[in-house]
Amino acid sequence: MNPAREVGGDFYDFFLIDDDHLGMVVADVSGKGIPAALFMMMSKILINNFAMMGGDPASVLEQTNTAICQNNEEDMFVTAWFGILQISTGIITAANAGHEYPIIKNPGKGFEVYKDKHGFVLGGMEDMTYKNYEFRLEKGGMLFLYTDGVPEATNVYDELFGTERLLTALNSCNADGPVKLLTHVRSSVNEFVGDADQFDDLTMMGIVIL
Repeated sequence: MNPAREVGGDFYDFFLIDDDHLGMVVADVSGKGIPAALFMMMSKILINNFAMMGGDPASVLEQTNTAICQNNEEDMFVTAWFGILQISTGIITAANAGHEYPIIKNPGKGFEVYKDKHGFVLGGMEDMTYKNYEFRLEKGGMLFLYTDGVPEATNVYDELFGTERLLTALNSCNADGPVKLLTHVRSSVNEFVGDADQFDDLTMMGIVIL
């Protein structure tokens, strides 16, 4: 995670819910600076707490949205992708609250955008519902999650890095794990942006199935 200012509004998290289930979240709060950072911390804690109570991704996002709407004097919102990986099978159950599409790779294939169904952003409106979906990563498969600071990274000519360049960067890296992959993507973004200022937080997370 690379914030655009001293403090940022993006966040990512991963945590064991039990011995066979790993929670994963990437999110982006509207705004920047201290207010966004405080809103980010509240959102992160809510998602973690509701997940640890045993809810599926859709219900976790629904409960988080309700809690945020009850205490949102600044009228801020957060986009979030939340998934639960069943470690023993590689099956990921996920829900999306207005966030970027996940990108997945299975052995023998390239990275591909998984165009899931988006729900509404968290904190934008009360009584929102979200929908679970599932996909499976085989052994050696990888999941790439990110915020819009990656595809919307802008160079001095006001050109966006974009999803196609992101896929090219992912597929041009012969990585067997997330660290090398994320480092390569970040270098590709830096090379594209050049001397232009970073205007948005840039956050990425990678998961590999061993």
